[in-house]
Formats: sequence, C-alpha cells, structure tokens
Amino acid sequence: MVDLHNVETFNADTIFKVGYLNELEKMLEKVLPHAMLKAKPNLESRIRALKRDWSIVYDMLSGKNNSGCGWDEHRQLVVAEDVVCNSYINS
Repeated sequence: MVDLHNVETFNADTIFKVGYLNELEKMLEKVLPHAMLKAKPNLESRIRALKRDWSIVYDMLSGKNNSGCGWDEHRQLVVAEDVVCNSYINS
C-alpha cells in the first residue's frame, strides 16, 4: 500500500483513486505469485478491517475520549491504566 501511495498514480490526498485495488492485486501477484489474492473480496475486506482497527487506535490517541491513553514508542503500542482500558472497552 505504501508503494502504491508513493507512485502517486492512484492517490488523492488521503484516499486512493478508483482502480487502486486492481493495481494492488497486480503488485501482490508479482511478490506472491501463487497466493491467488483477488481485489474483491480478499483485499477489499482486509483494507476495511485495517480502517476499522486504525480508527479505534486513532480515537484512543487523538479523539475526544483520549484521556489516559498514550503511545509507548519503545513497545509500539497503546498504553493506559487498567481503569481507563476497562471504561473504553465497556463504552
């Protein structure tokens, strides 16, 4: 995805342009020739999951309810007190 973004053919600000999934499929076919990954549904569902998971982390660190959450640069993960984590999970 980073390579596809850096090519600048398929990116527009913060989103990818139409056809990026097919190009991503071609790029993956070169690297993983026998994986048979298809743009739809394989790549599309994985990207949807990445967006969902990333939005949770983004909200924890930058959202209005970020009180008590932080980023551990050494371990590369979100850190918070147990009470903060439990309240976030329950909400």
